[in-house]
Amino acid sequence: MDIISPQGHKYLNMDKNSYALGMSIAHNMMSSGIRSIEFDDFAAGVKAVLTGSEPAVSFQEAGQLLDKYFAELEAEQRAEAEALSAAMREEGEAFLKVNAGKEGVVVLPSGLQYKVLTEGSGKKPSATSQVRCHYEGTLLNGAKFDSSYDRNEPAVFGLNQVIKGWTEGVQLMSEGSKYEFYIPYDLAYGANGAPGAIPPYATLKFIVELIEVL
Repeated sequence: MDIISPQGHKYLNMDKNSYALGMSIAHNMMSSGIRSIEFDDFAAGVKAVLTGSEPAVSFQEAGQLLDKYFAELEAEQRAEAEALSAAMREEGEAFLKVNAGKEGVVVLPSGLQYKVLTEGSGKKPSATSQVRCHYEGTLLNGAKFDSSYDRNEPAVFGLNQVIKGWTEGVQLMSEGSKYEFYIPYDLAYGANGAPGAIPPYATLKFIVELIEVL
């Protein structure tokens, strides 16, 4: 039967199971870092194995080729990751250097920077206090990675359970305060980042509103 894709494309006489297998294999390949292949050669290799015909290369040679291919791919991915990390680190250092001279920005000995947006008059937390906060976290490019405002619910956590920049910075705040923090990577998620959300060596911005010390 003909298959119509969600985008309106028409595929004649498609075997949906075969197509689904192709999608699954491609997804696994992409998860391994493979982004492009020679489709005709790939299909020929699959066909040779599934039909039992004579392959163009021996299984031994195929294994050697794949070992070399994945070693080169891993080296390429490592080089890309190192370049990205270096760029993120340099971007953060440059930002903090300029930001330190801006009006209202306070620089602490640890490297943490902050700016008071609203000064409250309530209690101040200690390093082990439980607090209720609203917050929004962004990368330097403005990309938002987390926000309690978006969830319409403040977060509750212990100041000994968060990144170092939060532990140090929120202790400066009184209930009712709203600060903007500029957190160097070594006071945030460090050299590893937070996979899927925060790159390695990322300097972060947080707007934090301290609602209550519990």
